Amino acid sequence: MFWSTEVVIFSCIPDGVPAFATSCVTSFVGSFLLAAAFFRRTLREMRRNARPLLLGTLCLAALSAAYNIMYLFGLKSFDVISGAFAGCLTVVVMPVVLLSLRRRVGLETWVSVVFVCGGIVLALGRSLHVGQLGGLALMGGGGLLRAILIVHLTDMAKKHDPLVIAMLLEFFASLFSLVGWLWQDPRLFLGLPVSRTLIASWAIYAYFIVALSQAFNILAISRTTATNAAVIYSLEIVFSIVWGVLLPANLIKPVPLKLSILVGAAFIVIGSLAEILDFRGKRDGLENSIKEVAK
Repeated sequence: MFWSTEVVIFSCIPDGVPAFATSCVTSFVGSFLLAAAFFRRTLREMRRNARPLLLGTLCLAALSAAYNIMYLFGLKSFDVISGAFAGCLTVVVMPVVLLSLRRRVGLETWVSVVFVCGGIVLALGRSLHVGQLGGLALMGGGGLLRAILIVHLTDMAKKHDPLVIAMLLEFFASLFSLVGWLWQDPRLFLGLPVSRTLIASWAIYAYFIVALSQAFNILAISRTTATNAAVIYSLEIVFSIVWGVLLPANLIKPVPLKLSILVGAAFIVIGSLAEILDFRGKRDGLENSIKEVAK
């Protein structure tokens, strides 16, 4: 739900502010907030596993920066809702990534992939044109990198403190974004149209999208599987539709509520339930997982 508001916050940021600047500042502020809140945990974890933790999060941050750049340019070919559906391609490529790593892919995952893929086709099929194929290819490549990231992030979150990983991940992400910002505009802050709107947008983004969402994300992902995580992320489309329909035009471009969009979203929700719920009674119950995350 928090991540789905990203496009709304971006629309409030004044024109002329590079995306790299937003990523750099908000990632740095988010990492600072996490470090301040979990200072003792960070020190304890660094004393135990400094080298593998730093190297691991650095590699994950590089993957994150790469897929974010591909998404950034790929989304230019789509409107808000179409872009959100294209972002669900991570779920479709996840089994390929798992099989390439010689990991088991369960029946529930394949059923989920079929429904999510069907939802994407239903939503984008008729509206997709030749000019969007390049953007779709970038989104697909970004989805592949994101799937790889989710798999390795899930593994790492089970070995190290998830909240410390979240802090380091955002810190390294800010450094990668700083390089891109310097390349795009060496003036950095001197080239920005500073205003109250920009500061407020950055503050909201840094807290809700970066610090809070990332902390929830990695804390929860340490108690689940990569496929569960990827499928749950696809539910972002439901909230994107809600914002596109309900929010005023000065915040977000209005979205015409077509039957194909509703049916596509319904397919993705069904696919999510197929992956998450234990219909065959062969996996650990959700209740225990929820209790562990709460602890």
